Amino acid sequence: MSLVATGLSRTFGRHTAVAEASLELRSGRISGLVGPNGAGKTTLLLLLAGLLAPDSGTIVVDDAAVDPADMRRLTGWMPDIFGTWESLTAHEILTTFGKLYGMPTTRARQRAGELLELVHLTDLAARPAHELSRGQKQRLGFARALVHRPRILLLDEPASGMDPRSRMDLRGQLRRLADDGCSILVSSHILSELEEMVDDVVLMTEGRTHTAPSTAGGVWRIRLVGQPPGQAQETRFDDETAAARHLAQLVASGAAVSEFAHVSTGIEDAYLALDPERR
Repeated sequence: MSLVATGLSRTFGRHTAVAEASLELRSGRISGLVGPNGAGKTTLLLLLAGLLAPDSGTIVVDDAAVDPADMRRLTGWMPDIFGTWESLTAHEILTTFGKLYGMPTTRARQRAGELLELVHLTDLAARPAHELSRGQKQRLGFARALVHRPRILLLDEPASGMDPRSRMDLRGQLRRLADDGCSILVSSHILSELEEMVDDVVLMTEGRTHTAPSTAGGVWRIRLVGQPPGQAQETRFDDETAAARHLAQLVASGAAVSEFAHVSTGIEDAYLALDPERR
């Protein structure tokens, strides 16, 4: 399922949060949404999820124009803060959402059990959400976004608070969903995580979207055996092929290479160029 958003704008009083933003999500691909604090990323996600109506602009899904009510049905939305009925248990929350999406009670309960197993929360199914850790709530929030088997996923800082194993699981689950045909948009400030998971990137600043340059290049850290860490060399290459060629040349020359690591990504470079001054 593909999504094309064109010229989306949204203001709050005199403040323009999103200004003529455009992007495209394609079936089977994971897109990253990157920008500084206050760039309008969360507002844009809310527009795409149908939770805010745009002042102007259009959203087209599979070549058909849709309204916010359609988007709420078509998308799975994961906010960066859980914030739903924390007195209910994990299983009750997912069951309730299943019923809200029209599932019979028995099927909703079954779906809740499936999702709790997917996010490794089966042992905590009967625990109230307010007793869960930040990372556990994030995993529950991800499960909640999947209740109705959406074909478009919108995730706002999904890995925030997760432990390393949960982050690895999340990356794998998102890739499997994309391979199954989902269109996925992930907003995150953890650029190294995005580099490992996304197929393309949309940059955003001051409410506007920008096309990201190629993310193939970056800086590699090179250290020889016996060389102190502080004396390691950092070298920029245009892409992985050029880096691999340089490494082969070093080895062929007899250099004893103890470290050859990608330390700066194309996404990081694009972000720094977009936001040169820290806000």
